[in-house]
Amino acid sequence: MSTRHAVVSGASIAGLSAAFWLRRTGWEVTVLERSETFRDGGQNVDVRGIAREVLARMGLTEAVKEQNTTETGTVFVDENGEVIAELPSNGPDGATAEFEVLRGDFATTILRHLPEGVEVVYGDTIAEVTDDDRVTITTASRRVLHANLLVIAEGVRSSTRDLLFGDQVDRRDLGIAMVFGTIPRTPADDSRWRWYTTTQGRQIHLRPDNHGTTRAMLAHARAADLTRRDRAGALAEMRERFADAGWEAGRVLDGFDTSADVYVDQLTQIRMPTWHRGRVVLAGDAAWCVTPMGGGGASLALVSGYVLAACLSTTEGLAGYEKWMRPLVEDVQDFPGWMVPFAYPRTRLGLGLTRVVNRVMTSRLLAPLTERMTQVAYTEQALPPVAAAHH
Repeated sequence: MSTRHAVVSGASIAGLSAAFWLRRTGWEVTVLERSETFRDGGQNVDVRGIAREVLARMGLTEAVKEQNTTETGTVFVDENGEVIAELPSNGPDGATAEFEVLRGDFATTILRHLPEGVEVVYGDTIAEVTDDDRVTITTASRRVLHANLLVIAEGVRSSTRDLLFGDQVDRRDLGIAMVFGTIPRTPADDSRWRWYTTTQGRQIHLRPDNHGTTRAMLAHARAADLTRRDRAGALAEMRERFADAGWEAGRVLDGFDTSADVYVDQLTQIRMPTWHRGRVVLAGDAAWCVTPMGGGGASLALVSGYVLAACLSTTEGLAGYEKWMRPLVEDVQDFPGWMVPFAYPRTRLGLGLTRVVNRVMTSRLLAPLTERMTQVAYTEQALPPVAAAHH
C-alpha cells in the first residue's frame, strides 16, 4: 500500500502539531509556510487541560517547561502601578499557567522535534485547490502537490479557508483592537503580568519574558479595525487614543515605534458549521478562532493536531475529529455577552465597578471560583487512541 501524503498549510502550533502526529501515524507530510523564514515571534500562550496530556505524549513536557516565560502571577494595577487585585495562580491552570511560554518558543520547540521525514517549505502559499479522487494543490510559485489530505492551519484570516469554505465562515468581530510588541525591560518590571484598565475601553498589559525583554499589549474596545492600516497608521491611531491613558502608555507607545515584532489584531471569532469537506480539513484558528477573550487557543491548536491524526488512524475519520473537538471549542467561544463591556469600561463609574468586582472575585472566598473560570481545554472525554502506523 502506498504511503498517504498530507499537505499542511501553516507552520504555527496547529499546523506543526498536525504535521507531528500525521507523520507519527505513518503519513508523508509537507508543510507550507507563507513566511520566508520560520516565525518565532509572538506573545504569551499556555498549555492547559487536556493539552498537557498531548504534550506529554509528544515527549515535549520538559522541553516546553524549559522555555517558561518566568512569569509568576497576574495582578490588576491602577494608574500609579499599585496592585488592586491579584488573580489566583495556585494550580497549573491559574491566570498564569504552569506552562506559560511565548508562542514562538512553543512553535520552535515542536518544529525542532518533528519526526524525521516532515518537509517544511517556506515562502510559498496555496493558490489553487482541486479535490477529486485526490487533492491537487498549486502554490503561488506554481509548485504542484498531490495529496490524500489538505490541512488548513493558517490562522484567523486564512486565505485558503476563504477560498474553499468562504460560504461557511461566520466572522464575529468583537470590536477590540490589540497591538502587541516587545519593548526593553526596565528595572521597574517584575515577574508578574501587570494588567491596567482605564476608561474609554482601554487596557495596557506588561508581561515578563525569558529573553531579557518585556512583552507589551495595548487593547482598545469599540475601535476601528486597525488591521486595515499599515503599521505606522495603526500606531499613530493608538498613540492618539492612549494619549491620556496614564500608567505606562507613553513607554509602550515609544517602545512599539522601534519594536521589531509589532503585531496588530482585531479580535474576531471564527465559527463554522463544518470544519471539513472532501479531503480538506481545518485546524486551529482557521477553523474556530476563540480570541484571547476566550483564551486557550494554543491548547486547542495543539490538541487538534493529535485528535485529527488519531481519528484518521482509525475508522473515526474527519467526522470523528469534528465530533471530539467541537465541545472543547464551543465551551471557550461561548463566553457571556457582558464580558466585553465589563472588561473594557467606558466611564469612570464603569471603571470603578470593574475594579470592585475584580477585588471581590479575587478575594479569598471567591478565588477558587475565579480560578475555575480561567480553565479551558478541559474535557471528560479520553483522548482518542492512535492506531499503529502501517508502513
